[in-house]
Amino acid sequence: MGVFEWPAFAKGSVAIAKAVAENTKATSVIGGGSTAEIVGSLDLVDKITHVSTGGGASLEFLEGKILPGVAALDDSE
Repeated sequence: MGVFEWPAFAKGSVAIAKAVAENTKATSVIGGGSTAEIVGSLDLVDKITHVSTGGGASLEFLEGKILPGVAALDDSE
C-alpha cells in the first residue's frame, strides 16, 4: 500500500484494490482521492459498492457520525 503511481510501490495497492473488488459477498467502501483513483485506473469502480473521494468523510460515515452535508439535505424536506 502506498504511492501506487510509482512502480516500486504499486504492487500492494493494486493487490488490495483487486482483492476488495473480487469479494462480491462484502459491502465495500473506498474512501479517499488516491484510493478512488487507483480503483478507477484499474477499471474496478463498478465492482465496489461505494467509491468516494472523501476519505475522512467516509471514515466518519462508517463510524456512524452524522455528516453535515447529509444532515442539511435531510432538513430540506
